[in-house]
Amino acid sequence: MIRVLLADDQALVRGALAAMLALEPDIEVVAQVGSGEEVVEAARRTVPDVALLDVQMPGRDGLEVTADLRAALPSCRVVICTTFGRPGYFARAMENGASGFVVKDAPPEHLVDTVRRVHAGLRVVDPALAAESLASGSSPLTARERDVLRAARQGGTVAEIARSLHLSAGTVRNHLSAAIGKTGAGTRAEAALIAEEHGWL
Repeated sequence: MIRVLLADDQALVRGALAAMLALEPDIEVVAQVGSGEEVVEAARRTVPDVALLDVQMPGRDGLEVTADLRAALPSCRVVICTTFGRPGYFARAMENGASGFVVKDAPPEHLVDTVRRVHAGLRVVDPALAAESLASGSSPLTARERDVLRAARQGGTVAEIARSLHLSAGTVRNHLSAAIGKTGAGTRAEAALIAEEHGWL
């Protein structure tokens, strides 16, 4: 049996995926969680072979959790299953150790086949998305610039962002200025939007 962990913040989607996978004679869903913070603990408890992680979840997103899960349980392979097939998401998923990347509107049999192939040790990625990712290049933002832009999306003053990230206000201004320049935006809100659209956040 292929033991699968599902992580998706939408209960309806999570339930539908679990029900679909349960129909397969060689797949067993051993855990279902609704946030990124729950993934590693659930994986340690249930020892899945494959984890299907959504990108956008409360707290820590699936891309961040991929690296944590690979470190905590190297035997568990990760498939990112997302609504958004953005090249930046794809590149970050692969950098963090994902073995597969599928878009949620793919046919059900494609997802099942991906789980089996990833379990067998293969990498499964959408060829068009891989080509687009190569063509668009990697994110120009540093890790710290991404952190600052993520915090800026929530609104708040530079001082509030600085407090939340344990940085000085001057450092936050510098990172925001660099991110605005690199994205070609006019404001920090526009920079955050551009970065999100490219899958860099």
